[in-house]
Amino acid sequence: MDANRKTAYLTLMDVESKKSYSNIALNHQIICNKPGSQAFVRELVYGVLENKMLLDYYIDQLVSSGAASLRASDRTVLRMGIYQLARMDSVPEYAAVNESVILAKKYCRGRDGFINGVLRNYLNRRFTIKLPDRAEDEVAYLSVKYSYAPWIVEMWMEQYKVEFVEEMLKAGNATPPHTIRLNWLKIMKKDLMEKLESKGYEVKEGTLCQNALHVKGSELLGTELYKHGLFSVQDESSMLVAEKLNPKHGDVVMDVCAAPGGKTLAIAERMNNTGTIIASDIYRRKLDIIDKEAERLGITNVRTRSWDATRVDSSMVEKADRVLVDAPCSGLGVVRRKPEIKYKEKSQEMELLPRKQLAILSASSQYVKPGGMLVYSTCTISPYENQRVVSDFLKKNPSFKKEEMIQLLPHVNDTDGFFICIMKRDRGLV
Repeated sequence: MDANRKTAYLTLMDVESKKSYSNIALNHQIICNKPGSQAFVRELVYGVLENKMLLDYYIDQLVSSGAASLRASDRTVLRMGIYQLARMDSVPEYAAVNESVILAKKYCRGRDGFINGVLRNYLNRRFTIKLPDRAEDEVAYLSVKYSYAPWIVEMWMEQYKVEFVEEMLKAGNATPPHTIRLNWLKIMKKDLMEKLESKGYEVKEGTLCQNALHVKGSELLGTELYKHGLFSVQDESSMLVAEKLNPKHGDVVMDVCAAPGGKTLAIAERMNNTGTIIASDIYRRKLDIIDKEAERLGITNVRTRSWDATRVDSSMVEKADRVLVDAPCSGLGVVRRKPEIKYKEKSQEMELLPRKQLAILSASSQYVKPGGMLVYSTCTISPYENQRVVSDFLKKNPSFKKEEMIQLLPHVNDTDGFFICIMKRDRGLV
């Protein structure tokens, strides 16, 4: 059996059946199965995940009972086979079909004949299968074509023009740039660029942040440069949060939803290991990741602690120069990296997110000194979690004034979709 397709299948089944995060599942299966081409595996896994609704729509046209009636194993093998036939020009048609049948013999016992028949039926009908009629139902058309849950398309169409929404949907299925944040504590930009280029990597400076570099090349995290803490992997949108917080040397900074710590550590680097950063998260095990990364980067001014951000720590009231609330959110801005987010149901938990975000923001605002800064950020594109939360907070807290509000978008900024709002507390009001 082809190890590449086996690895892709097991990854997709982990995401489908165990609700695993795609990046974690993929890395785990690559380690376990040692495929010959990691690039092929990643292309197949993310191609299937990014186009899941479209692939299921095709299956619906080919199987009378529909994709939803199939077992997860059958559905996954069919998605993989159809994706190879539809989108992977490097894969011969016979190989896509035959390798899918081999997978079915192993993981879909007794169904290999059915899988073979459906894939051959697709080959015969692929040019005649039509998408939903756009004139009749634009949401259904966009939802199927770009594979997003309909409620996401509807929400964005309420906020933006349809042409803008379609560009945003398309960008969410694109491969993001590989971006790193140089560690100013250990190396300067020019020197890091030269070291990376000497190892064969293609390097370009970022467009939004001073310490951002876009790097092309494989096995970047296996280099001694990474192991010695000269850089971290981080999107420019996330780096920009630390930049907009604008911490000064010697400040007391609180990061109240800190894990896994990318922004915390970016803040520490900007402060040149001075002052104190209190990095909190409700789960202690997640804070261990921050401690380990701080050690790799040579950072010594971060203090981690377990704390529920919706509660006020009375010992820290008006003690912080800067407070960052990088709130838990729907994650709709990072679908390029985690395409499984596109298929989230609009659940009660999701409906309650803005209330939780406002509770965290309200509690955390009490830590800000008069004259201090409060930054609220999310990795989503949702007015209900972003602009509306800020508006509700400012109405109830007149001592804070909005200084700047930013919504980064993948197709506009070539970053993850991030929201950042910078607020300042008046000196004269308590």
